[in-house]
Amino acid sequence: MAATETQEVRAQAKWVRTSARKARLVAEHIRGRSVPEARAVLAFTPRAAAREMEKVLRSAVANAEANHGLLGDDLVVCAAYVDEGPTLKRWRARARGRVARIRKRTCHITLVVKPAPERPGAPLKRGRRARAEAAPVQAEPKRRLPAPRRPAARKPKAESTTVSGAEATETTASELKDEAKPKPRRRASVRRKKTKDEGSES
Repeated sequence: MAATETQEVRAQAKWVRTSARKARLVAEHIRGRSVPEARAVLAFTPRAAAREMEKVLRSAVANAEANHGLLGDDLVVCAAYVDEGPTLKRWRARARGRVARIRKRTCHITLVVKPAPERPGAPLKRGRRARAEAAPVQAEPKRRLPAPRRPAARKPKAESTTVSGAEATETTASELKDEAKPKPRRRASVRRKKTKDEGSES
């Protein structure tokens, strides 16, 4: 079968011993990413389901390279979903002879890869940032610069009366004399009480 751009290769892991809810959290991280990016994300994901997801991704890339002649680094994870598998029922003894149910859940992990589009800069991206990049850029309207301010008209200076040098020296000398004179002190009037002798003499 000839390899085309729309060729999709899938790989599936069945009866994986983890819950589908936990595995779906990991599948959301690699959906829409290229294979190198997905491998890097899974390598640094601390969840246990990431190890199983990495095995399925490796299997899908090997299928694409061996069966369809595709290059692994040029592939993109176009689909990643997790289905619920059968649940194993176990029990545990509790107080007063009772039994508590233990559910050991399983899941089926499926990954689908396909060649990346040939257009450069058009990877499969999701989210608000991808929509903003895909939107056409609108040209900003030109801003009008404010008109240059004209300098205000200067007011004519008032004519100052010129004073000759001799008159100026006389006025300054008289002002300095007035400032140098000590101001007279006012003496408080002291009333003397008349004594009995002075009153009798008067």
